[in-house]
Amino acid sequence: MKKSLLMVPIALIAMAIALSACGGGSSSSGGEEGAIEKAIETAATSTDPSKCTEVQTEAFNEAETGKTGEEALEACEEEIESEEEVAESVTVSNITENGETATADVEVEGGSLSGQGLEVGLAKEEGDWKLNEFLGFTNYDAAGIAAVTEEKLAEEEGISPSLAKCVSEGVAKMSQEEAEAMVFEKSSEGLEEIANGCNE
Repeated sequence: MKKSLLMVPIALIAMAIALSACGGGSSSSGGEEGAIEKAIETAATSTDPSKCTEVQTEAFNEAETGKTGEEALEACEEEIESEEEVAESVTVSNITENGETATADVEVEGGSLSGQGLEVGLAKEEGDWKLNEFLGFTNYDAAGIAAVTEEKLAEEEGISPSLAKCVSEGVAKMSQEEAEAMVFEKSSEGLEEIANGCNE
């Protein structure tokens, strides 16, 4: 399989997390915790491209788009406008604030990552909390990631349904660490190994 055929689905899967990992729900806390919850919710429920700067840091946009600076911002805005699938709701918990940084756990219901639990990092910029990075899975559902992988691969031209299924079965056997590298670090290594095995 050509590497180019694999990179697009990886980007799509990653953006599914970036955009659906946080959506719905309502803030139940006040003060800093409430502001953190609100930032997480807005990053997902809003379809306004302005959220790329209002509730997401440049570092977050760069990590999720694979681009830098202004190009990352433009890519973020374009992806938000074309995004179709978002989570129905999220539950934000375990907020830990440390000065200008914070972490929180996000449980996802609905959308591409339904059933997944994620830990996110936030940063405070000019008084506003913004999503800064995905730190990993707190509740990893391998079957869920595999299903998303198969769905995204099946949409790609030149990838047969049987190959998409074979690759997704391999993804289902990935360790949490391998899946985090694929989804959060945009590493194609594991996916390429699985695809090459499917082609043998």
